[in-house]
Amino acid sequence: MTSLSGVRSHRKTSRPLSPGDMDYIEPKTKSNLMGKLVLLASLIILTFIVINKASSFTSPSVFSRREEGVTHVLVTGGAGYIGSHAALRLLKDNYRVTIVDNLSRGNLGAVKVLQRLFPQTGRLQFIYADLGDPAAVEKIFSENAFDAVMHFAAVAYVGESTLYPLKYYHNITSNTLGVLEAMTRHKVKKLIYSSTCATYGEPEKMPITEDTPQVPINPYGKAKKMAEDMILDFSKNSDMAVMILRYFNVIGSDPGGRLGEAPRPELREQGRISGACFDAARGFIPGLQVRNNMWFHYA
Repeated sequence: MTSLSGVRSHRKTSRPLSPGDMDYIEPKTKSNLMGKLVLLASLIILTFIVINKASSFTSPSVFSRREEGVTHVLVTGGAGYIGSHAALRLLKDNYRVTIVDNLSRGNLGAVKVLQRLFPQTGRLQFIYADLGDPAAVEKIFSENAFDAVMHFAAVAYVGESTLYPLKYYHNITSNTLGVLEAMTRHKVKKLIYSSTCATYGEPEKMPITEDTPQVPINPYGKAKKMAEDMILDFSKNSDMAVMILRYFNVIGSDPGGRLGEAPRPELREQGRISGACFDAARGFIPGLQVRNNMWFHYA
């Protein structure tokens, strides 16, 4: 018979752990504690990174606030022929410039030239957008503090306008209305509008003056005339200062040779006299003939 005295007791003791007992479990506890500390430190660092990134995305742009002594001008169609030259002159005269263009007729190369010439922060920004998109127009005006608008953006071929008149009324007249409404909502009180001598049609007397009756004979001239009338009607009962520019067959380039006319090849047949002159000089067409205020190129 086995003696009960030989059986070891397995009763749990309630005595407190001695320092010696603690030494037995310390390595595992230390390992768990270090893991938690490393995880916590990693989470803190990650949080700081996320916060810094978020603040960099939401911090206001220099273009979104007005500064004393700085005039911020929105140049629509600023990647185009006339618009890019206007933007160049504004930048040379220390204006802050925002170019908006959908590049349907504009030249991204012109924008890159301007960016290389004026790389300083707060001088020039380019926004790719279509003025026919009301949400895009509202976003542009909401996120930028404009002092004035120079509105050049437009399709501008007489021949094309006769083939696609609705395109011209939408692009010129409707889009100008959208810009004018956005200017009103955001209290931008200066507008320079780029129109055309095509609003005069076929005048009875030359040379054309500002008093010559405007009787346009094609959709391009009519769309521009409608936009002019809209601007002038609005300005009569508002404090908006407006100026309308009318020109015909603009030609030439920046004297430094940095900018110039670069029409798309597919539009050559639409027949601008300046383009025909260049084509004749470069041998793309065999010759050019002008008579009775009409011009023709040889097929």
